[in-house]
Amino acid sequence: MKLSRHINIVLGAGLLTLSTWSAQATVVEVQTVMGNFQVNLYDSKTPKTVENFLGYVKSGAYFNNVVHRSMDDFIIQAGGYQFDGELPLNELSKAASVVNEPKLSNVRGTIAMAKLANDPNSATSEWFINLKDNSANLDLQNHGFTVFGQVLGNGMQVVDAIAALQTFDKGPAFRNIPLRNYSDASQDVNGENLVLITDIVIVDATVNTHPELNPVPNTLINKLPGSEGSGSGGSLGFGVLLVGMLVACRRRFSAKS
Repeated sequence: MKLSRHINIVLGAGLLTLSTWSAQATVVEVQTVMGNFQVNLYDSKTPKTVENFLGYVKSGAYFNNVVHRSMDDFIIQAGGYQFDGELPLNELSKAASVVNEPKLSNVRGTIAMAKLANDPNSATSEWFINLKDNSANLDLQNHGFTVFGQVLGNGMQVVDAIAALQTFDKGPAFRNIPLRNYSDASQDVNGENLVLITDIVIVDATVNTHPELNPVPNTLINKLPGSEGSGSGGSLGFGVLLVGMLVACRRRFSAKS
């Protein structure tokens, strides 16, 4: 199976301030084998990214998608590979890449796009959820990683449970794949071991959802020449590959915590 994407991250410094922006957005539910959680999307602040993400959602591309990377106290990542009942995994067909929109900060509980190293505008289908405040790393790296939504309510309990799973090195593309009911690295991996996203569905398409949310702005990006996400830098790409069953593939979200 093919699993890749990385998040190369560069440390940055700067102060964050709370935003008074309205969080008008679509709400989606991420349905997983370990529980469901909802995400408020920031349609008004990152319109191109939300449109891109919802295109994959509406096409069913995230049906039986796999959480293929987990980095302790950093991020979990998905959006790149599907499980169709047998291994190897199928790599998702990608639409055109989306223009970077690094307006919001990579704080805990936010969802952001993965992309290729040294290519700010290379995000396609893969996304990650920040397990902690990663703003110092990701708000500047590769001209900023686009945050386009926020986990709602107690949804981070599900995300944290996924992040608590033991990870395994299953090849060049899957160095940190979280697996369930799996402790012996010499064992074959099957569908029962994978962390599957059974689907992502829209539960509220109202324009003004959760106006009480105040997303944190990315103030660090303003320190870059040209700012607003054009230029080069590291990437956030992670891949994980199941030996014998996973075929190495190009890395998209290379990241270092």
